[in-house]
Amino acid sequence: MAINILISDPLSEDGIYPLRQEKELDLNIDIKTGLQPEELKAIIANYDVLLVRSQTKVTRDIIEAADNLKLIGRAGVGVDNIDLEAATEKGIIVVNAPDGNTNSAAEHTTAMIFALARHIPQAFITLKEGRWDRKKFVGVELKNKTLGVIGFGRIGQEVAHRAKGNRMNVIAYDPFLTAEKAEKAGVDYGSVEDVAKVADFITVHTPLLDSTRHMINEDIFNVMKDGVRIINCARGGIIDEEALYNAIESGKVAGAALDVMEEEPFVGNRLLDLPQVIATPHLGASTVEAQESVAVDVSNDILSYFNVGTVQNPVNMPSVPKDVVAKVEPFFELGEKIGAFAMNLTEEAVNEINIYYSGDVANYDVRPLTNNTVKGVLTRNLGNHVNNVNARYLADRNGIKISEQKSTQARAFLSSITVEVITENEKHSVKGTLLNGLGARIVQVDQYVVDVVPEGNLLFIKHTDKPGVIGRVGTSLAEQNVNIATMQVGRADEGGDAIMMLAIDNTVESLDFVIATEGVFDAKEIKL
Repeated sequence: MAINILISDPLSEDGIYPLRQEKELDLNIDIKTGLQPEELKAIIANYDVLLVRSQTKVTRDIIEAADNLKLIGRAGVGVDNIDLEAATEKGIIVVNAPDGNTNSAAEHTTAMIFALARHIPQAFITLKEGRWDRKKFVGVELKNKTLGVIGFGRIGQEVAHRAKGNRMNVIAYDPFLTAEKAEKAGVDYGSVEDVAKVADFITVHTPLLDSTRHMINEDIFNVMKDGVRIINCARGGIIDEEALYNAIESGKVAGAALDVMEEEPFVGNRLLDLPQVIATPHLGASTVEAQESVAVDVSNDILSYFNVGTVQNPVNMPSVPKDVVAKVEPFFELGEKIGAFAMNLTEEAVNEINIYYSGDVANYDVRPLTNNTVKGVLTRNLGNHVNNVNARYLADRNGIKISEQKSTQARAFLSSITVEVITENEKHSVKGTLLNGLGARIVQVDQYVVDVVPEGNLLFIKHTDKPGVIGRVGTSLAEQNVNIATMQVGRADEGGDAIMMLAIDNTVESLDFVIATEGVFDAKEIKL
């Protein structure tokens, strides 16, 4: 039976060469670019595979009309143009090419660093204008300077490798970076503030998440060295553009090289009016090789799916056998939420994730449940890049060990799941269960017994078990107009360390204000 493939965006012919050369499968390839949404919707039922880049918007309407579609391939990294929820509901696997543009993006970042250091674009413009102004464009050398890399994933590591080749020192921040990994890579490591304090050049390579939006803000600029230079070839929004503008105007920042901004196209952005800023129109992945590579990766995944039934780069969850779903599906949300909660208890990079299943749930095949729980742990730092299918792969790539242990012996509950995260200096565990008629509950955090519904905005506070502390916390929250919905307290010993778990109706403006409350020594806001 023929497999019908629709390519709806322009792709390199070399990139789809694996599909053209396939002999075992009967592939029928149609290239129809520039389709309007209604045109695509009218024909999509005829195809088994849809292959796109960024132009085609694969909406729910289109997916619901795709009665025969089995796979959507995105020749690139992001999948913002694909409705993943609709694809998953329809049982359609979505694949992308997360590694195809790594070299291209790293090279573009390196080029921007050189151009920024030596004022190359500005100097060229003066020549075009008929001026010879050598004294105006005295640059700086990279040798012996410190490059700060914020986000030490594939691209960040490649940039660091090139910087070391230019005899730069490198210090990096990444939520998964440990001392052992940093030593192996030959770099120093620390917090975002640590990087900001010592770096002469700072380049960002994180995904854009709630936790990374405006990560480089006024407070971070204030601790940077005078004359620092900033590079962003990752995602617009990681850097607070208003704060960057002010830092350049004040002289704190000597220059910035930007391939991305918060609003694109960014023609007219006032940062471009500053002579210290150079910019390119989102060219990080725009090389012949990268565009070919991402298409090749997706083409090979299409062939792998139809030949052996597996793919290398899935970004959503394929259909789970119904008999497995019926048994473990009630625990999916519980596992994901206690995984997310456990990860929020530490700021350090996680080395190990241990998951313990006790009671009835241990009788089943819990592998899909483990994947979903690992997803919960990783989501804080990886966002929607992590899913049920690639969670173990991403954990392995970040050097995180995963163990799964089962015991059919039940103690206090018919079934329970415990997630343990281990860092270089800490170990935290969160235990959860399902209560008949009441739903999911967190029943233990570290050594403290609690009874908390894992949803909404939660405030986790460590404090001294002394009279008045709880009242003072309530007052500090009231001063921030934060309403407390429920409260749980737990303690190990009378007068010793204790915890509060508060469900709150709105977010806290300042956790520092809460931590400053007498008797409190830590506070974390957790959104589930």
